[in-house]
Formats: sequence, structure tokens, C-alpha cells
Amino acid sequence: MQSIYKTFFAFLIALTPLMAQAQIDGEFVKPRSGKFLLQNATVHTITKGVLSNTSVLIENGKIAQIGSSIQAGDAEVIDCSGMVIYPGMIDSGTTLGLVEVNSVAETVDYQEIGNFTPNMQALTAVNPNSEAVPVTRVSGVTTVMSIPQGGLFPGTAALINLVGYTPDQMYAGFKAVVMNFPSSARRGRFDRRSDEDIKKDNEKAQKEANELWEKAKNYHELTSKGATLEYYPEIAQLAKVVAGELPLMIEVNAAADIQNAIKWVADKNAKVIFSGVDEGWRVADEIAKAGIPVLTGPVQDLPTRQSDRYDAAYANAGKMAKAGVKVALRTNDSENVRNLPFHAAFAAAYGLGKEEAWKAVTINPAEIFGLADQLGSVEVGKVANLIVSTEDPFETRAQIMHVFINGYRIPLSNRHIRLYQEFLERSPALKKN
Repeated sequence: MQSIYKTFFAFLIALTPLMAQAQIDGEFVKPRSGKFLLQNATVHTITKGVLSNTSVLIENGKIAQIGSSIQAGDAEVIDCSGMVIYPGMIDSGTTLGLVEVNSVAETVDYQEIGNFTPNMQALTAVNPNSEAVPVTRVSGVTTVMSIPQGGLFPGTAALINLVGYTPDQMYAGFKAVVMNFPSSARRGRFDRRSDEDIKKDNEKAQKEANELWEKAKNYHELTSKGATLEYYPEIAQLAKVVAGELPLMIEVNAAADIQNAIKWVADKNAKVIFSGVDEGWRVADEIAKAGIPVLTGPVQDLPTRQSDRYDAAYANAGKMAKAGVKVALRTNDSENVRNLPFHAAFAAAYGLGKEEAWKAVTINPAEIFGLADQLGSVEVGKVANLIVSTEDPFETRAQIMHVFINGYRIPLSNRHIRLYQEFLERSPALKKN
């Protein structure tokens, strides 16, 4: 835990120069579109190497040109000499926008009543005005997956870009039905069920999952033949997974449960993504053989078992990647999604390597979500989700100087920075009589 605290306080120290920058750019109180020329930077494309002394032209929300001698007389020129450009980072699993303060129940909106609610859309519940959104953006995270929580099928997750006045404006083009795979593990230290009760509960949940899947199959077969059925939105949504219209994102963590999930989906003919996968390192070869991509994290976490090494969570992503699993990273957070760069840094240091860690927060999730032609790298024609930093953002001392999302220049300010500025110099000072 000490390492996590050290990372957090190092982040606060590194943020101080950025706060000054935010004050300089204070007139940009809103994201603004336009034509921008980022000049003379080192561009880390992720997919096509590193380009030195290179410029990037942003126009109409897209990356229009990349080169060393771009002519764009009417563009706003931003000198990026000595800086680095990366694609905006993607967090593959959060509750950002669905939670404001975890400890205040009235601000938590990620769960519906019931065990089977796949038709509930996370996108409709996203709060574009959440204070956590600008807090997240200034760390270089431009896109996140907002995921509902709860029962067996709690809802449909949505990928969002962190700019926009409405959820629809934020939508980044990917949704997936979420399933919490029946677990054979204990729910925590306070789980006092006997082993026999755990086994019975698991078998009951497995039976329910199978019955619901069969209903969805029947629903799809009947509707594809033109049958008119009664209104059943829950089954209609799950039927979209059966039909291949939507992927199934399965939250599964214990090694035995991962093995069971692999067997369960083997004959389903569905697009499947595993999320969580805390003990993926134990069965990495089996996941790779099944060809199932993984959204794993948080990386900065405790081991799942007391007998595990201290770095089990840190090394999990690297071990799976080495086995051949396509890995993307997530924070599984709402208030501290901003720490994604440091989760990636830990994964890089504990076996994943820096290059693969960058892929795990950029192009890998873009490929897993079927959006590799739009997101995840610095390439002409892609959406202009870009960050400009003084150095590699995985370093706590790095300062994010510019952020672009959907081609909008994002103001580098948020509630934390405004409060810092307010109380740094208290004016007018209050004097005690």
C-alpha cells in the first residue's frame, strides 16, 4: 500500500506546474474546436514508431496531416518543441460518469434493482457535468468505458469520450452487454457461507445463466423468422448478443471461474471479452488458447490470496501478454480514473514493458472494441484524441500541457486546480480583528 500512497503524492507534486499552466490558459473556460497545428514535437504514434521533430495538424475533429513541413496558414499554431505527443489514453473499465462520490449513495447510479437487467443502458445514466470528468482529462485519459454493476446481467456498458454536453455527444461508438460470471469464490472476508452453500449458490447462478441464454436464443430464432412477441426488453437485449450484434463483457476473476467461463462460452458463438481477470496469470495459456481478449485491472491492487506474492496484481497483465493474450488496462474506479497512467506504469515495470503498456491503454482497447480505425494511435484520418506532455506521462513528474478530444482543445482546469488556485493566495485576505 505504501507504493500506492507514494505514487499519489508524487502525482500531486507533479501537478503543481500544471496548475500554473491552467491559470495561464484560464481564458479557455470551455472546450473549443478549430484547426490546430502542433509543431516540432516527438510523436509517439504507437503503431508506426516514434517520429522526431514532427508536426500534427488537427482539422474537423480528425488528424488531418502528420509531417515535418505542414503548411496550414489559417491554423492556430501550438509550439510543442521539446514535448511529446501521444494518443489519448483509454481506460477500459470504470464507473466514471455514473458516480460522483462513492460514499454518498445519492450520487451513485451504476446499479438497477434486479438480477437480470441487460437492457439498462449505462450511457443514459452518464453525467457529462461530473466533476470527475475534467479531473480525469488533465491526466491524459480521454476515453473511458463506463460499466454498470450489480446482478448476473446488470446492463449495457458504453465507451465515452470525455467531452460533450450530453451522453450522446460523448458516446465513442462501442457498447457491450455485461455479465458477472457466477463465482465459486468467497465474496470477501465477511462471507460466512459454508463451502456447501457456496457450491449451491454457484450452481443456482449457473443454472439461471443457462436458462436466460436459452430464452435469448429462442427469442432470436423466433424474431428472425418474423414472429411478433410480447414486450420483453431484457431478453431482447441479450438476444442481440446471441445474434452477434453486441459483444458480451464477462466479469470473471478467480482462476477456476475463468476456466469455467471459457468452457461456458465455447459453444455460444458470441463475441466475448473478459474483464477483471485478477487471476488471469494462473491460467494465461488457457485464455490465450481460447482467443479471448482481456480488460484487466486495477494494477495497483492487493493480491487476491494471502499466499500470493506482493506483486501478483502488478505482474498479472505482463504474464497474460507474454502468454499471447491481448490485454487492455482499466482502473475499475470512478473518482480516480486519473491514475490510469500510473497503473500502466506499474504494469510496465512488472513485466509488461513500456511499449506494451502503452498499447494496453491505447491501440489494444481500440482493437478489442472494434474502433482501431478511429482511436488508439496517432495516424491520419483518426479521431483527434491527443495529449501533449513534457515527457512520458507514465512518469509522475510529467506535465500534460495540452489535451485534445474529438478535435476539441480541452481547458486544463478542474475543481482540484481551481481550489488550489483559490487558496494558494487568499485575496482579499481575511484579517482577524
